[in-house]
Amino acid sequence: MPLRRFATLAALRAAAGDVIGPTDWVVIDQDLIDRFAEVTGDHNWVHVDRQRAVAAGYESTIAHGFLTLSLIGAFSPELIAVDECPTTINYGLDRVRFPAPCPRGSRVRATAHVLAVDASDGGARLTLRYVIEREGFTTPVCVADHLSLRLG
Repeated sequence: MPLRRFATLAALRAAAGDVIGPTDWVVIDQDLIDRFAEVTGDHNWVHVDRQRAVAAGYESTIAHGFLTLSLIGAFSPELIAVDECPTTINYGLDRVRFPAPCPRGSRVRATAHVLAVDASDGGARLTLRYVIEREGFTTPVCVADHLSLRLG
């Protein structure tokens, strides 16, 4: 696993500009897509109706963009740990894009580019640019700047 462990926030700050990862691969199968549709209520045909998706020119159903975005929650602990501030709280997202579709059966993984580590009460606000790539393709399926609070 490509986990990069930092003892202190100062060490993490020194890593600004670094790209960390990639994570392990995750398979986006139809079961995951269907479960995401059920939880979110987003049953758009492009996600759940294979025949209609293929007829529309897609190679298969495609994952929800928000499904690929939500994988940041799973990828984050695979990439970075900060011993001084072990608690991570989502703070928000800045620029989010879905440059390419993610068809059913795709394998995806992420890298994180450390954009900023800013002082915050009790810790730091960390800004990471996640790039979620599809195996065998150069255009990512999701690019998002994720902000989190790291607290001690």
